[in-house]
Amino acid sequence: MPTTYTLHKNQVLLQPASLPVPDGELVIRIQPAGDQPLNGIPSGTVGEVNLVIEAGKPQLLVSLGKPEKIILDTYRQAGGKLADWLVKHPTRQASLDADQISAAELTAFCEGVLLNAFRFERYKQNDAVDPCTILVRAADHLEDAIRVVIHTNLLVEAVNLERDWAHEPANQINPVSLAERAVELAETLGINCTILDDLQLTAMGAGAITAVGKGSQTPARMIILEYPGKGKGLGQPPVALVGKAITFDTGGYSLKDTVNIQTMKYDKCGGLNVLAIVKAAVDLELETPLIGLVCAAENMISGGAYRPDDILTSLSGKTIEIITTDAEGRLILADGLTYVQRNFKPRAVIDMATLTGGVVTALGRVRAGLMTNDDELAAQLTAAGEATHERLWRLPLDEDYFAQIKGDDADIKNSGGKEATPVIGGMFLKQFIEEGTKWAHLDVAGVADVPKDLPYSQKGATGFGIRLIVKYLEGLE
Repeated sequence: MPTTYTLHKNQVLLQPASLPVPDGELVIRIQPAGDQPLNGIPSGTVGEVNLVIEAGKPQLLVSLGKPEKIILDTYRQAGGKLADWLVKHPTRQASLDADQISAAELTAFCEGVLLNAFRFERYKQNDAVDPCTILVRAADHLEDAIRVVIHTNLLVEAVNLERDWAHEPANQINPVSLAERAVELAETLGINCTILDDLQLTAMGAGAITAVGKGSQTPARMIILEYPGKGKGLGQPPVALVGKAITFDTGGYSLKDTVNIQTMKYDKCGGLNVLAIVKAAVDLELETPLIGLVCAAENMISGGAYRPDDILTSLSGKTIEIITTDAEGRLILADGLTYVQRNFKPRAVIDMATLTGGVVTALGRVRAGLMTNDDELAAQLTAAGEATHERLWRLPLDEDYFAQIKGDDADIKNSGGKEATPVIGGMFLKQFIEEGTKWAHLDVAGVADVPKDLPYSQKGATGFGIRLIVKYLEGLE
């Protein structure tokens, strides 16, 4: 197996450097918004890029758009558009004057550049293109520029790892091969990784995750990564991240139609987010200890697949009546949530999943759904989402909703019909949270992948939620 955690193609590199700019080097200038033209060119739409020559020196002018609409994410969008230009106009090296903007603006701009420079082209016969190196130059704020570049490189490397693996189809990544990649990644990071196979899961009574995996030639795996933290975080209770990694979702016997079955390789994005967050935590030397638990299965149809009307016994002991085999993500997460609480006593549990189509109907492709039993955790995650522009919207978890999934022949049903589907998904998961455990559920089904290019994400996987959770973890230090 190749080194799986190395990106196939890195289009743009960032390096810190000092001023002044050598003669002849292409200079990137972020164009102030407003009516005053810069170099004779008025400000255009956000991210509009113009190449001008002034006194024989080439400059790229990157617009921020209308001044009244500028927010921090505008810099991220502008950086993304610059990356587009650099990919389409191969350039070996350019300079960005970091003294012209604040550290926060520089961070957002650099994130946009690196996020939108990502391309998944492993299976295309393209000619190799040398990456463009952007030298982030500063005189007055060189230390800030160095810090921003180092942090952004490491953070976006983790995001783009998730996107790289998310694009891999099911004939390349299945539960078994994903576990192998996770072991290799953990070895590189120098942290512990435990893999529980289907036999071990069956022996311990994890009947929900194993049932989902029974229809596939590659059975379920539970992947556990342990990051001990740094400094004052050593020895403290960890934050536990639990992710859904359905490496392909046919819907099982509740088969998806020919349209909705497409792009189901992205149903593993929640679990891949967890791996990427752990990688970022190690690389950035975050203080907070982490447990990253990935529930991996492939939801297929075969003689051994689970069926509607089946009754499963979960790791918690609760029995689950199967209404639809296409509500499989909550089943594997149920066993993952039970395992992580029993074995690690975390200070908080956050699960991430492409769980419901209903959250796409409710929130579109702008925000992820947030459901939680703790107001403080809700506030922390919401604030982190606003800061990173990976925004959340809190949905209710009133006990009244439980009536929709109260079991007829078992403790609980895995579906409550067409009403309030994202809330019902969260309500199901809540049944596996122990009293006193702080817990949040992020339904990222609408934002984990996108059907068209965005300002700083190409069509496909976005890595939504990774920067958000890292920001939340940094706020705990």
